Amino acid sequence: STCHYPNNEEFKMVLEKPIVIDCRDHLHGRLCSVVAKELLAGQKIVLVRCEDMVISGSLVRNQTKYAQFRKKRMNTNPTRGPFHFKSPARMVWRTIRGMVHQKSARGQAAIGRLSTFEGIPHPYDKVKRKVIPAALRVVRLKPGRKYTKMGDLANNVGWKHQELVSSLEDKRRAKAEVFFQKKKAAAALKAKAEEAAAGDLAKVNEVLAAAGH
Repeated sequence: STCHYPNNEEFKMVLEKPIVIDCRDHLHGRLCSVVAKELLAGQKIVLVRCEDMVISGSLVRNQTKYAQFRKKRMNTNPTRGPFHFKSPARMVWRTIRGMVHQKSARGQAAIGRLSTFEGIPHPYDKVKRKVIPAALRVVRLKPGRKYTKMGDLANNVGWKHQELVSSLEDKRRAKAEVFFQKKKAAAALKAKAEEAAAGDLAKVNEVLAAAGH
């Protein structure tokens, strides 16, 4: 007997254009595991504001753990690795690399679909950003528990750009606020114009409704 497979159109995976995820206040491990799964499925992902991602546990605890991690090196020639990144974006990238089996071709392709950034650089500042509810700190971490921001941890282990990223983010937020106020004013004017013309448009709307619009 012959086996009938669905045609290619039915078999295609549903992948969107690159998804931009705002990492602010997400738990590090939970977010990375969700992102790794999506990357392996073929989805392109951009992570922004990695410095605002959080790790459970106090800053002192996480600093101690990172110090132990930094001691792990090749005894005779440390330049051969393992390499310990200091910037939050690279820390996140390295965590996800460990979740996609990067020594296989499939894993290499998956990690190639990932981009990580501190702050929200152009052009992602004008793109809709998403969150992952299952990885949010307010959902997953018990109230009152201590947590550490990736930016603070990175700053304490030698990352030199915390102030720069912070100032650039302030500028971006100021520009975004101006844009939002303009958009709000335009929407209010449109609503006012529609209300003023409601009587004139009643007949036109009836005709359009009858035509199925």
